[in-house]
Amino acid sequence: MTLGTEQNPLRVAIVGAGPSGFYASEALIRSDLNVEIDLIERLPAPYGLVRSGVAPDHPKLKQAIKVYDKIASENAELNYIGNVTVGKDITVDELRESHHAVIFTCGAETDRRLGIPGEDLLGSYTATEFVAWYNGHPDYRDRKFDLSHETAVIIGQGNVAADVSRILSKTVDELKETDISQHALDTLAESKIKNVYVIGRRGPAQAKFTSKELKEFGELSDSDPIVDPAELALNQASEAELAEKSNAGSKKIYDLFVGYSERDPTSKSRKCYFQFLRSPVELQGNDRLEKVVIERNQLSGDAFKQSARGTGDMYELETGILFRSIGYRGVEMPGVPFHESWGVFPNADGRITENDIVVPQMYTAGWIKRGPSGIIGTNRACAVGTVNALIEDVSKLDTAESKSGREKIYSLLDSRNVQYINYQQWKTIDQVEIERGEAKGKPREKITSIDEMLSLIS
Repeated sequence: MTLGTEQNPLRVAIVGAGPSGFYASEALIRSDLNVEIDLIERLPAPYGLVRSGVAPDHPKLKQAIKVYDKIASENAELNYIGNVTVGKDITVDELRESHHAVIFTCGAETDRRLGIPGEDLLGSYTATEFVAWYNGHPDYRDRKFDLSHETAVIIGQGNVAADVSRILSKTVDELKETDISQHALDTLAESKIKNVYVIGRRGPAQAKFTSKELKEFGELSDSDPIVDPAELALNQASEAELAEKSNAGSKKIYDLFVGYSERDPTSKSRKCYFQFLRSPVELQGNDRLEKVVIERNQLSGDAFKQSARGTGDMYELETGILFRSIGYRGVEMPGVPFHESWGVFPNADGRITENDIVVPQMYTAGWIKRGPSGIIGTNRACAVGTVNALIEDVSKLDTAESKSGREKIYSLLDSRNVQYINYQQWKTIDQVEIERGEAKGKPREKITSIDEMLSLIS
């Protein structure tokens, strides 16, 4: 029987309800095939990093949720199954038995490590856990961050580092009308942090902020951006990089640094220092972090291929809290090949591979496919590419045996007493969050307990 017809619909399970999961669903729905899609998410709440990763003071970036809501609400082909962990509540092999294809869009869930002594001292954290904590992610709601120290250090100079630095530099008044979680707002209200150091291993010409993100630091009510003019001196290769027309974004960033370096000091109580050509080599302390040993670097290599190497010039910076933000990486899932050094599911054009051989039925899209690169919208083209590969493979997919799709999933979950939710039930939770937020003058007050979410629909 032909696959993808009304009599024999193409049944696809998508694991992960972030941007890539919704874009893959949309691409399948728009195809010429008759499809049934089960979008499986380990949390009750969908939307992935758009919900739990985008900074609360950047609400425009969350507008993508309206697109995802429309995809889920207006297409009967798409079925949401929330609060189900693949690899625990249901196995990958079981999904391959129940569906013609499985697309993994589970993102990059953790941070790369620094790989230095003392990295696991109390007071040393990943940017991921701090971002998830202030965004109300259930896995991180109970984390404790001691902000009683005057100095915080952020390692990395990308937009996640900018988010962490900006949240630490803002006043409660600047945050209280956002959807930041109440537990985070309460902790930040007691913060004693006065100095935030944002440290990059390369120079100001290689910083990976966007100019829009960096510009915000000049507009904070009680924090000044500080840049030492001496740190803006460029080598010849960096000058060549900034002169390249295609690199206009980096030139804008450099010009902002120059502008900050020329500012007169103000009476604002907090300072955010942007520092370059430095790398942490050791974190020190007895029971908890007390200081960071930092080595100064120098750049070598041709333009756009420069690497930072230590000079042997060391100094110490006292601090009680540090966040590393040097890139996300994916994590393993039982039953799926994993490339340990790259932190992705190995693939060829979205088709998952093992030892360079394509694994039938298994596909991937998003950060777990290509690594943590691009913006939210980048995931659409990535997901479409994967779906195109899947559609090319339809004739090869197993059609000899009947695939029962969601019926099989529900049967297995029911037999294991797993409480799963559908999209309408999520919308009930969503409405409660919005109503609670309205009472506080916020867009929403996120529910951070899975048990509480489930109690609203039971």
